[in-house]
Amino acid sequence: MPGIATVYRWELAKLRYQKRTYLGLGAAMIVPILFVVAVHFRHDRRGGDFAFSSYLTRSGLAVPLVILLFGAVWMFPLITALVAGDIIASEDHNGTLKTILTRSLDRGQVFAGKTLAAATYAVVAILLNGTVAVIAGSIQSGFNSLQSLSGTIVSAPKALELVYVSLLVYLIPIAAIVCIGLLLSAVTRNSAAAVVGTLMVSLLIQLLGILPGLGGLQPYLLSTQFNAWQGLLRTPIDWAPIVRAAWVCALYGVPALGAAFLVFLRRDVAGG
Repeated sequence: MPGIATVYRWELAKLRYQKRTYLGLGAAMIVPILFVVAVHFRHDRRGGDFAFSSYLTRSGLAVPLVILLFGAVWMFPLITALVAGDIIASEDHNGTLKTILTRSLDRGQVFAGKTLAAATYAVVAILLNGTVAVIAGSIQSGFNSLQSLSGTIVSAPKALELVYVSLLVYLIPIAAIVCIGLLLSAVTRNSAAAVVGTLMVSLLIQLLGILPGLGGLQPYLLSTQFNAWQGLLRTPIDWAPIVRAAWVCALYGVPALGAAFLVFLRRDVAGG
């Protein structure tokens, strides 16, 4: 474990000095602010035809939930891929993997440390996005009660709790995206290809969900699991989509992570 902890600290330190880290975290912060500004200046105050739309001007706690609804399309997968798709491939680009593997650390420890660092970045990005959305939304629309998807009124403190639990549930499919990004990072050895590839995989899975005749696949698509948190906003709480998200995302993430590990173990670094 000390070896893994050492790599983990190295990787976090490296993330502090990489532009893509701040690009992703900056996007996670700016998007909810821009969204709130758009809500403030929009002329149609009736809202749209999506969940919580009518509460955007009545409770700031609706803002992070609406962003979760649409962020799965490209924003959150892209933010996640910026680091997950780069964290292994960058070593090939910089020629530093050989040096790392000579520091009394085996490849399993190096891979585990990198995986933990990529996951930490994803967690920070999601929680940061939600926190900024809560603050900006509350400034615009107030820290008020919220209507659940079942039509019941939830007090502001309870709604805030549900927002953060929803963010944690949202991390289940995000974890699968991290694993896919790590796999492409290890296989392609190219940061740009891995980042774009991870985003394309996410978009293609979403495309499968809207193709005619493939409706039966919906419950088992990774994209569907991004909606699992909505079960928390029902009365009583519907745990079924959350449980399904856990095992469906594992079907995507565990094989991808295992394959990435095997590729990393067999990586030939003799040439530099």
